[in-house]
Amino acid sequence: MSRVALVTGAASGIGAATARRLAAAGAHVVVADLRDGAETVRAIEQDGGSAVAAVADVRHPGAVQQLAEQTLAAWERVDLLVCSHGVSGPLAPLTEHGDDDWGTVIDVNLTGTFNCCRAVLPGMLARGAGRIVNVASVAGKEGNPLSSAYSASKAGVIGLTKSLAREVAEHGVVVNCVTPGVIESPMLAGGPELREYVLARTPMRRVGQPAEVAELIAWLCSDACSFTTGAVLDISGGRASY
Repeated sequence: MSRVALVTGAASGIGAATARRLAAAGAHVVVADLRDGAETVRAIEQDGGSAVAAVADVRHPGAVQQLAEQTLAAWERVDLLVCSHGVSGPLAPLTEHGDDDWGTVIDVNLTGTFNCCRAVLPGMLARGAGRIVNVASVAGKEGNPLSSAYSASKAGVIGLTKSLAREVAEHGVVVNCVTPGVIESPMLAGGPELREYVLARTPMRRVGQPAEVAELIAWLCSDACSFTTGAVLDISGGRASY
């Protein structure tokens, strides 16, 4: 029986590329996003894959739980969870971050990841198998100037991943995260100055592509990833290879 993958933030960018890659590997994919993921579903179906779209706001535990229950009702389980949702927040000094700015970024990027992991974990533990991949950022390792909320939220995702991985390491559930650098996606915002800042710190001197990140995520979701958990895998063109 094909595996079932729940991918958040899958209407565009890394999430959409990951959804297509997992579908190409034979998974049934739930394309979850706050926006309509119909375009991603159409692309998967045109490639001969299987997918459905679901709208959910990951900030709200009830919405995420409903998403998990809908997936279970349709396909009986969630084998793979990829949390690729995210917002960049304001590009501004910390003193100019408003309460709402800070709260939104933390709620979406960090609390949303917590909500998704918590919703699918009981089923994975009951089956003694599962793969979780959280998409963090190189900003969570080294911090981006003028992006304190984003950097803090992604550092939190890294910590959450490490903690959860240790909790479930003996129960067949593998939990890892990836830390992309500058990737060509809707999250690449902030104008030419920010783009030049990150490219100047990227040894490969280019922007990464969503499909490249999706390949790494697909391996982390595969049976071949059998002795790697709690890892933070860099995919930043060499910017933060630690």
